[in-house]
Amino acid sequence: MNIHAYYDVDVVNGPGTRCTLFVAGCEHQCPGCYNQRTWRLDSGQPWNAQWEQRVIDDLLDTRICRQGLSLSGGDPLHPANVASVLALVRRVRAECAGKDIWLWTGYRLAELNSAQREVAAELDVLIDGKFVAAEKDATLIWRGSANQIIHYLR
Repeated sequence: MNIHAYYDVDVVNGPGTRCTLFVAGCEHQCPGCYNQRTWRLDSGQPWNAQWEQRVIDDLLDTRICRQGLSLSGGDPLHPANVASVLALVRRVRAECAGKDIWLWTGYRLAELNSAQREVAAELDVLIDGKFVAAEKDATLIWRGSANQIIHYLR
């Protein structure tokens, strides 16, 4: 997996103060996407054990209380990203008690394959659906277009 950006303090991508990770790779390539630079799998920089540890350390840092982790992209559920994302969310569940995990994907919840469902089983919130420019609505919270659905899984 490659990543494009990591924000150790973010107040935009989910409720409260969060850590937010933007991954590389997106099969959907929605017209009008605001983050087209993340579409290519080989863009950004490689994800590694040091990055993973940094996310865990930031979530556990008591100097800045973070509500949880947000995963976006690109698409965290792109087949090339699933194994790394699953390892990360499992670590967050095991080591960061009380932190929630949010994930944005262009795939629909009902269409997820078994590997993607393993990731979804660890999430608190999944926002699904491709961005549809004709349904863009700037008044929506945590979504870019009206077709996208917020699933509260926990």
